[in-house]
Amino acid sequence: MRNRLRSSMAPITMIGPTTLWLILFLMIPLALVIGISFLTRNGFGGVLMIPSIDAYKELVSTEYLKVFASSFQLAFLTTIICLVVGYPFAYIIANSSERVKPFLVLLLMLPFWINSMIRIYGWNTILRSSGMVNNALISLGIIKFPLELLYTDGAVLLGMVYDLLPFTVLPIYTSIEKLDPSLLEAASDLGAGKVHKFVRVILPLTMPGVFAGSIQTFIPSLGLFYIADMMGGAKTMYIGNLIKNQFMSARNWPMGAALAIVLIAVTLVLMKLYTRVGSLDDMV
Repeated sequence: MRNRLRSSMAPITMIGPTTLWLILFLMIPLALVIGISFLTRNGFGGVLMIPSIDAYKELVSTEYLKVFASSFQLAFLTTIICLVVGYPFAYIIANSSERVKPFLVLLLMLPFWINSMIRIYGWNTILRSSGMVNNALISLGIIKFPLELLYTDGAVLLGMVYDLLPFTVLPIYTSIEKLDPSLLEAASDLGAGKVHKFVRVILPLTMPGVFAGSIQTFIPSLGLFYIADMMGGAKTMYIGNLIKNQFMSARNWPMGAALAIVLIAVTLVLMKLYTRVGSLDDMV
């Protein structure tokens, strides 16, 4: 009888802590954010318990649409550059010898051991007017005056690519490692060259990894506000910076909550698209 009772209680004890964790730290905060987004802003920085959709109405204004457009443009460029740079790197790692491969994977994972903000601050130091790049160019006689490398949109893009590149490489590397060598041998036996084999065989079979890496890069790049603050000097406003400013500076909590809900909705749509593509790939 005791064994039956223990076996019946086992699923509850396993699911209980996870469910409690999700309720306390995900569902309740998310419900609070959703509720705040439908309330009225208090002129003193608080929230009035008066239902309102003013925050969502303001989102369709030209100013906010420009912020969304610039954010999606930055995320798109970051994803494309990470794919262009990351795919060859993932291919090299996957096709390396068994002695070199662990070392290359270690180099890929090494940035995760250091706080992202510290690494971005390192780029901030390198690119500033008195940094290593400008000092080297001046010493070589290439330029006479320091270049404005920091606090530009290009610097923000560089910081995004640097920070998110491993998230693109890892899924692609996993997909390439799972390739069946017999398929590549068959393509070679049928007369396919390196370019033709890559375009017709390797790339289609690794598209799940490419899509997963794109999602893992695109979604975080929409909300990494500290990179835009540190590398761009907050000259260009993005969604993440706007949400932070609405909560911390403007004290407009309904607007900040509404922006966060929109960002969550975009994330859910992209994740649904990813699962849909993954299911189609399994069917094929």
